[in-house]
Amino acid sequence: MPDNKAMTEPQKALLKLGLARDIDLALHIPLRYEDETRIVMLRDAREGDTVQIEATVTDTQVQYRPRRQLVVTVDDGSDSCVLRFFSFYPSQQKALSEGARLRIRGELKGGFLGWSMVHPTYRVAGGELPQALTPVYSTVAGLPQPYLRKAVAGGLERADLAETIPADAPPAPGQAGAWSLRQALQFLHHPTPEASIAALEDRSHPAWQRLKAEELLAQQLSQQQTRRAHDALSAPTLVGRPGGLHEQLLAALPFQLTKAQRRVSEEIAVGLARARPMHRLLQGDVGSGKTIVAALAAAIAIDCGWQCALMAPTEILAEQHFRKLIGWLEPLLAPRGLRVAWLTGSQKKKERAEMLELVASGEAALVIGTHAVIQEQVQFRNLALAIIDEQHRFGVEQRLALRGKVHGDGEPHLLMMSATPIPRTLAMSYYADLDVSTIDELPPGRTPVVTKLISESRRDEVVERIRSQVGEGRQVYWVCPLIEESETLDLTNATETHMALSEALPGVMVGLLHSRMPVPEKKAVMTLFTAGQMAVLVSTTVIEVGVDVPNASLMVIEHAERFGLSQLHQLRGRVGRGAAASACVLLYSAGDNGRLSETARSRLKAMAETSDGFEIARRDLEIRGPGEFLGARQSGAPLLRFADLVTDTALLEWAREVAPLMLDKHPGLAERHVGRWLGGRSEYLKV
Repeated sequence: MPDNKAMTEPQKALLKLGLARDIDLALHIPLRYEDETRIVMLRDAREGDTVQIEATVTDTQVQYRPRRQLVVTVDDGSDSCVLRFFSFYPSQQKALSEGARLRIRGELKGGFLGWSMVHPTYRVAGGELPQALTPVYSTVAGLPQPYLRKAVAGGLERADLAETIPADAPPAPGQAGAWSLRQALQFLHHPTPEASIAALEDRSHPAWQRLKAEELLAQQLSQQQTRRAHDALSAPTLVGRPGGLHEQLLAALPFQLTKAQRRVSEEIAVGLARARPMHRLLQGDVGSGKTIVAALAAAIAIDCGWQCALMAPTEILAEQHFRKLIGWLEPLLAPRGLRVAWLTGSQKKKERAEMLELVASGEAALVIGTHAVIQEQVQFRNLALAIIDEQHRFGVEQRLALRGKVHGDGEPHLLMMSATPIPRTLAMSYYADLDVSTIDELPPGRTPVVTKLISESRRDEVVERIRSQVGEGRQVYWVCPLIEESETLDLTNATETHMALSEALPGVMVGLLHSRMPVPEKKAVMTLFTAGQMAVLVSTTVIEVGVDVPNASLMVIEHAERFGLSQLHQLRGRVGRGAAASACVLLYSAGDNGRLSETARSRLKAMAETSDGFEIARRDLEIRGPGEFLGARQSGAPLLRFADLVTDTALLEWAREVAPLMLDKHPGLAERHVGRWLGGRSEYLKV
């Protein structure tokens, strides 16, 4: 393409759509199709059909009531139809003048006065009918369909679509292998009239299956390449010694690890003992005890004379980790002359300088903080293990920066933690470059949480329930989705809710917590709530992760229909952490039409039916697709455009089998395949 200054508007629009290469154009599959291959007589049509007719204009006039419009009557010899245009130009009036013979396409509406179409497309009648359905592509301003169709057709003709799947690869499941890539793309851009529109739209047609197989294979190849590149790097060998810090920590804990915690701790220990960098995702439901597993991993690194960094997405979560880990580790580190350091953006200059010095000297064996841990002025003496909590909240660049804190050629071991369980198909696809450890049981003593769906109209009953809980000495969360009124979302804000609850509960301390508060105020509120002095905490979703108050027995989520399913599950996990019976109230508002959307209904139904985080994750994947699970990992990463992880599991299994075979026996084909599908974007997966 020419340089940007010499480009036409349509050329710039193509780039805006990401259509820079011929293969990009070839893979720009139509959104839908229009059947312009046949002419329908009005006498044979049915109301609601989108049809193409050939007719003669018998009358044209501009009417002014009930609103200004161009009204054109046409007749195809079997019946007449009225065309209505509410916005029009003099040139259109001329083209639609009496006697003109036109080919017209639009949706037929019936009525007392006969057939009508509103704003149909039209052109002069005559010429051969097309032999294929007409593609309609997603586009942007400045890029009309005719120009885009021509550009795509050119890209499809020029693109290198030579087969890259080797002949000795196992055949793709179903009919995916019956089509070549060129055949599949030619068909999807220009399907024949007899093609099943339903099979094209639901992507079950064999041509679609071929495309999905190719896409999944490209993604698996990229992930396997990343894994092999990781395995070729070196990392410190970290082996826990008998009687060392790891065993001392285990002995000092006031509780026993669950079987699942012991199992994943051993898996992590094996990974740390290798001379190549561990890249492991530790997943477990809310409250399953991931923090102590991370502490045991840190103890192994520290015992071997190295430093460990733990990064959390929010200051509240980072501070909670800091308190827990200080309690567990500092008594064991102090006799060795080692400390736990704390780094956040809100630190005062003097305290920050002191912490930076501890980190640089190596005296800080464990460094805990927010994104401040990866800032340029933070210099580690010998970082060997990086732990990232709630990893989906950090972007690719942030994780790369943490890994870049290592001096020399080595890499740190990387342990990423997530309280959002990853469904199997998602782990197979987007986390194929990681080892996955799963804590699949909760520690004893966790109380089951009863979930109730309650309409906003019963708000007073909920307030009464809060009064009862507070009277029994319990604490309550009330979560709001916004902190101020929005013109587009009619939601009660946190400040108003705080005032209303304060009035309804005289003599009860009701606190307010939201993201725009100064850090000292946030800390003061959380200290009061954690200490049990504050009975009710009104908060935005800043308390979604990490807050651990065993005495809190009731969680109220206002406008629950506005939250994502995983987020609702995370919030519910803030209660049920003590011995008291706990409940989560999902307070929902049905909206102007008195009905919840299908998505909102599905989310709330799932919350009411199960408390299993893995089942919640599976349903969330069905409702929203993989984007929500990946969070900031998708920053630049190529999400699947064509394949569906819920329905295309067989194709994914095939791609996982073929990818290592291609890398081992056909590396050239593998490179071409990845380049075709991902271009430079595959780099974003290498984290």
